Amino acid sequence: MTIRETRQGDLKGLLELYAHLQKEGRLEPDLEAERVWRRILREENHHILVAEEGGRILSSCVCVVVPNLTHGQRPYALVENVVTHPDFRGRGLASACLAAARELAARQGCYKIMLMTGSKRESTLRLYERAGYNRQDKTAFVQWL
Repeated sequence: MTIRETRQGDLKGLLELYAHLQKEGRLEPDLEAERVWRRILREENHHILVAEEGGRILSSCVCVVVPNLTHGQRPYALVENVVTHPDFRGRGLASACLAAARELAARQGCYKIMLMTGSKRESTLRLYERAGYNRQDKTAFVQWL
């Protein structure tokens, strides 16, 4: 298994993995997806980390580093879109991606890293706790637009 940041040719594999993240199912690399992909690749603070085996992306998470004026002007990081292909869950792939996100955030000088999940599955919540996240320090609110 290799943990790495995405590169130009990863869009199709990433979209195939993301089909397991949302109810809409399979995502296609259409013109709009290609446009957004190019923008993501240009953003220096937007990182998509993947776990890859045999050239196939099996797990991933997004880590965005946000510049900040508080906490001594130290940035913070947000983790989103944590997903592992269902056939490969329980092998530590998501944990490895989350560890890589934590290392990236630490290298960037972040004072905290945050993750929100819509999952109520106890196994998912335990995964995040094992990765160092806790449920006690903050209260999350979401407003869908």
